[in-house]
Amino acid sequence: MLCGLPVILVLTWQGLFLYAGEEALRSPAETVLAAISLVRTELFWNHLAETAHAFALALSMAVITGVALGIWLGYHRLSGEIFIPMLVGFASIPKVVLYPLVLLAFGLGLPAKVAFGTMFGVPPIALSTISAVNNIRPVLLKVGRVLGLGPADMVRIVLVPAVMPEIMTGLRLGFSLCLIGTILGEMFAARRGLGYLLMTAIGLHDVDLIMALTLLLTLFAVCASAVLLTIDRRLRRRL
Repeated sequence: MLCGLPVILVLTWQGLFLYAGEEALRSPAETVLAAISLVRTELFWNHLAETAHAFALALSMAVITGVALGIWLGYHRLSGEIFIPMLVGFASIPKVVLYPLVLLAFGLGLPAKVAFGTMFGVPPIALSTISAVNNIRPVLLKVGRVLGLGPADMVRIVLVPAVMPEIMTGLRLGFSLCLIGTILGEMFAARRGLGYLLMTAIGLHDVDLIMALTLLLTLFAVCASAVLLTIDRRLRRRL
């Protein structure tokens, strides 16, 4: 079934191309050739380096903030009752409507892209961690208290190892959303990066470049998700 999925996607893509025509799409073969030509240019690698820098910072901040927030709200019941509804409400807000506020706070450039990507990535990581902490076996917490572990040691020795598989699940979701947020940030207010390059291509109606960038970003996201899924499964088998 999984082996046949790429074939189905390619056939569907080819069918859409035949229906829409060259004004809207490119065929799978033409897109692959355009992507190969694109990755051979210095322009692509310069913009890729900018996007990779912003994305790495955004993902790092999302993971640190999301895990820390999730452990705090999951472990401290009173704080959880107060702030979890706020976090759920924030997660449901379309982040694009908040982008003007991000621009006012951080201005144009790298800080705004990082902030926007982080906003996308934090909620799924935090909510997944909260759920894991809430469902942790009570005996583990009791053992920690019997051993006289302080809050920091309780988190490091008991909580983090116990919730690591769920953290990886949240990370898989946060990874994709963080990438989307970073690209969107570059599309709206940046002069460098793959998002800016994509927005420029849209403005010029450069279908070849649009399709090539979309294909490359999709392949990266799928490969990264597959790697994270493999790590997630291995962690669950060990526990």
